[in-house]
Amino acid sequence: MAFYVFYVIAIVVLILHFTGWLKRNNLEWLILVLAASVFPVVIFLR
Repeated sequence: MAFYVFYVIAIVVLILHFTGWLKRNNLEWLILVLAASVFPVVIFLR
């Protein structure tokens, strides 16, 4: 279940990134956190 929640959050963060919302609110660091967390999530939650 947590695996699917991660993917929903990842999709929302990517949509916000491509619409420019993250840059306007100085939250671009969320993209880096998302990228760093992909492999541990896939390894440990799957």
